[in-house]
Amino acid sequence: MSTLNDTSGQLPTPPVDIRRQRLLFRCWHRGTQESDFILGGFADVHLADFDNAQLDRFEALLECTDPDLFDWIIGGFDAPGEHDHDVMRSLRAFALHRTRKN
Repeated sequence: MSTLNDTSGQLPTPPVDIRRQRLLFRCWHRGTQESDFILGGFADVHLADFDNAQLDRFEALLECTDPDLFDWIIGGFDAPGEHDHDVMRSLRAFALHRTRKN
């Protein structure tokens, strides 16, 4: 583990960067290609710009099952109140744009 006195000259990775890396990994390794394609692609584009509160909301979405997420993202079903927020709206817009593009 790096420290400020580390002779490698590298600074320690900030915790938020580690969190983003873990979320990105989770998005690209959901278990189905469809989930990886939508969630991984979304994370590639948006994670770097998310603040801590948005990361919290996104992480909570990743705790949901893929069938629920797909119902809310592309199935036309309303997300429950706790998941009806800016991150979900961005995810829906991303998926809509991606599916129209292909």
